[in-house]
Amino acid sequence: MSSSTSFFLFFLFSFLSSFRGSAQSLSLLYYFCPNTTTYSRNSTFYNNLTTVLSFLSSSNASHSTGFQNATSGQGPDMVTGLFLCKGDISLEDCRNCVTFSVNESLTRCPTQRDVVLYYDNCMLRYSNRNILSNVRTDGGYTLSSRITIPPDQQGRFRVLVLAVMNQAAEEAAGSPRKLGGIRANSTDQFQNVYGLVQCTPDLTTQDCSRCLETSISQLQTDKIGARLLLPSCNSRYETYPFFDDSISSTFQAPLPPPVSTPPRPGKDESSSVLVVAIVVPTIVVVLLLIAGYCFLAKRVKRTNETEPAFNNGDDITTIDSLHLDYRTIQAATNNYSEDNKIGRGGFGEVYKGIFSNGTEVAVKRLSKSSEQGDTEFKNEVVLVAKLQHRNLVRLLGYSLEREERILVYEYVPNKSLNYFLFDPIKRGQLDWTRRYNIIEGIARGVLYLHQDSRLTIIHRDLKASNVLLDENMNPKIADFGMARIFKLDQTQENTSRIVGTYGYMSPEYAMRGQFSMKSDVYSFGVLVLEIISGRKNNSFHEKTNSHDLVTYAWRLWNNGAVLDLVDPVIIDNCQKSEVVRCIHIGLLCVQEDPVDRPALSTILVMFTSNTMTLPVPRRPGFSDHTRPKDALHSDQSTTSKSVPVSTDNATITTLYPR
Repeated sequence: MSSSTSFFLFFLFSFLSSFRGSAQSLSLLYYFCPNTTTYSRNSTFYNNLTTVLSFLSSSNASHSTGFQNATSGQGPDMVTGLFLCKGDISLEDCRNCVTFSVNESLTRCPTQRDVVLYYDNCMLRYSNRNILSNVRTDGGYTLSSRITIPPDQQGRFRVLVLAVMNQAAEEAAGSPRKLGGIRANSTDQFQNVYGLVQCTPDLTTQDCSRCLETSISQLQTDKIGARLLLPSCNSRYETYPFFDDSISSTFQAPLPPPVSTPPRPGKDESSSVLVVAIVVPTIVVVLLLIAGYCFLAKRVKRTNETEPAFNNGDDITTIDSLHLDYRTIQAATNNYSEDNKIGRGGFGEVYKGIFSNGTEVAVKRLSKSSEQGDTEFKNEVVLVAKLQHRNLVRLLGYSLEREERILVYEYVPNKSLNYFLFDPIKRGQLDWTRRYNIIEGIARGVLYLHQDSRLTIIHRDLKASNVLLDENMNPKIADFGMARIFKLDQTQENTSRIVGTYGYMSPEYAMRGQFSMKSDVYSFGVLVLEIISGRKNNSFHEKTNSHDLVTYAWRLWNNGAVLDLVDPVIIDNCQKSEVVRCIHIGLLCVQEDPVDRPALSTILVMFTSNTMTLPVPRRPGFSDHTRPKDALHSDQSTTSKSVPVSTDNATITTLYPR
C-alpha cells in the first residue's frame, strides 16, 4: 500500500470520527482548580461567586460575541469570571454550554477560588485575582488523535501544520474577536489541513500573539489532529473540517522540502558499485547481530521479570505490552492465599496483590471452565485496557500461562457500591452529596462507553456490585465480561444468549434479546432508584403489592408520595427538590419503550441544569409484570442457563466472548 493511500485512509477514519454527536460539546474535556486557596459556602467570596456565575449564565449576558466577563466584590473576596465560546457556534449552543459549565463548576471545584473548565464548545474561568487582560499559559490541557502520521511523512506534515497554525494566529491577533480559522489547500499528497486558534478578546494583539505562539509550539504534529487548551487561548488542527467554513480563509500550503535526486552514473560508477558491494553486506551482518541481541535480551528480561511496568493511554498498543509474568502475580497475591481474597464471582475469584514496587492491584483468577479461546481472550484484554476514563476501572495487564487466565486491574480500596448501599450501618457513610456524585460519575462513565471512547460499547450488566468506589468514594464501573462493541452506524443488536442480571435488564432485552445503548440506560435508571432508596431492586415481596423497586417507585410517583422512596438515612439532610428530580430522571430511564428513554448525554444535562424541563414519565417497563417462568431467583442474578450466574458478590468478572 502506498504512503498516499495510507494517509487517505487515516483521513477517512478521522472524518468519520467527527460524527460523534453534539453531546460531546457538553462533555467536560478537562478542569484545572489547584487546591491552593479555598473558600467556605457561607463566605462573602461564595456570595460574590454565585453573583458572577448567575450573570454569566443569565439572559443578560451577551452570548452573541462568544465572550463575556463579570466582576463582583472587592479586596480578597473579589471574584472575576469569564467565558469564551468556540468562535463558530450559534448563540444557543454558546448559552447551553455556558449554563452547563456554570452548573458543573461548583461540583468539580466545590471550594477552590481559581478555576478553569474546558468543554468542546466553551471555556469557563473564574478567580479571586484579576484575570482580565492578563495572559495565563499554565493549567493547560493537550488532546491529540490516536492516529499517527506515517514516519516518512511526518517532517513535511509538520511544515504544513505549522504554516497553517501560524497563519491562523496572525489572523486572530489582528481581529477584534481574536479568532482565526485557516483551510490549507495542499499541492502535495496530503489532504487539506484545517486550523483554528482563538484568544480571549480582552487580550492585546501582542499578548494574543504571545499566547498562541506558546500554544502552537506545544502542539503534537505527528498526529492527524491535535489541540492545546490554555486559559487565555487555544489552538487546534485537524485533517477534516471541524469548524464553520464562514469563519475561515484559504491559503496555498507551502511546498514540502525537496527530495534530493540521485546522481547520474558516470565514470565513478564502478567505484560506487564496489563501495556498495562492501558496505551493504556489512550493514546486513550488523543488523542481524543487533536483532539477535535484542531477541535474547527480551527473553532474559521476561524470564527474570520481578515487577511489571504498567503502560498508560496510547502506549497500550499490543498484547505483548500487557503481558505480566505469572510468577510475579503469584508472589504478589501470596500464592492466592485466602487472606488475600477480596471477592468471588461466577467467573472466578478476586485477590488483592502487592507487587515488589508497592503497586496494589486486584487480581482476577478466572475459572478454568471458561469456553473462551486464547486469541479471543487476548483481543478482549487489549480492548478493555484501552478504555481510559476516571469512572472506569482500569485493566493493567494479564497472564496466560500454565492453563491459568489472570486479569490484573487497578486496586479500588472501598469495594463495591452495594457493600455500602445495602448495609444497614455502612449506608450511613453515603450522604446525599456522595450519592449524587456517584450517580453523576456512573453517568459519565457510561457516556464514555457509548459516545466518547474510540468504540461504541454496551456494558449490559450495570448494577451496584459492578460499581467500585475509590478512596474518595468516586465511582468506577467494572466488569466488562458481558460488554459488546457496536459498529459506527449500529444502534441495536439481537442475541439468543441473554446475559446480565434480572431486574436491571430492560424489557426488550430480557424478553426478545434486543439490546442497545438504551438497554444500559434502563439499567442506569434502576441503579439511580436503588442509590436514592437504599433498597435492592429485588427486596420486595407480594405483600408490598410491588414486584420490584421500579413498580414501587412508579406507584409512589402516581400517588404523589415520591419522597417515601428516599432512604430514611438521608431524608433529613438532603435537598428534596434535587432528590425528586433524580427520581424523575430515574423513572424516565426505565420507560418501557426504548425511544422514550433519554440518551446518557441528555441525562447529564438533566442532572446539571435546573432550567431544563423534564418530560412526564410514563408507565415503566416491568411494572406490574410477572417475571419470566424460567427466571432464576438467586441473589438478584437471573441469567440464561448457558451463562454462569452473575452474583452481587462479584466485583470483576472475565471478559466474555462476543
